[in-house]
Amino acid sequence: MSDLAWVPQSCTLPTEERPLRVAEWDALFSERLTSLSRPQPLHLRLDLTGGEGVEEQVRDLVERESGCCSFFTFTATPGQDVVRLDISVDQAHEPVLDALAARTAAAGERP
Repeated sequence: MSDLAWVPQSCTLPTEERPLRVAEWDALFSERLTSLSRPQPLHLRLDLTGGEGVEEQVRDLVERESGCCSFFTFTATPGQDVVRLDISVDQAHEPVLDALAARTAAAGERP
C-alpha cells in the first residue's frame, strides 16, 4: 500500500512529509508489532514489544500524529515488555482506520 491516497483531506501534515511519517509508522510496526486486533469497528488495538525507549518513541510518534490528524485518539499503555497502543476514530474516519489496520498488518509481516 505505497499509495497514500487513503490519507484524508483533514490531515494537516504537509504532503511532502507524509511518506516520511508513514515510514516511521511502518518501521515501528515491522520492528515491534506482536499482535493486532479490532475490538470494535472504530477501534484498533496494537501490542508492541517493549524495550528501552520504545514507550517514549510511541508517545512521540502519536503526539506528532495527533497534531496533524486530530480525528485519531491514541492511548499508549505500557506493560511488562509491551506497549499497548489503542487507536480510535469517529465514524467518518473508519475507512482511514481500515487502511491503517491493513498497512499495520502488512508492515508487521515484513522480516
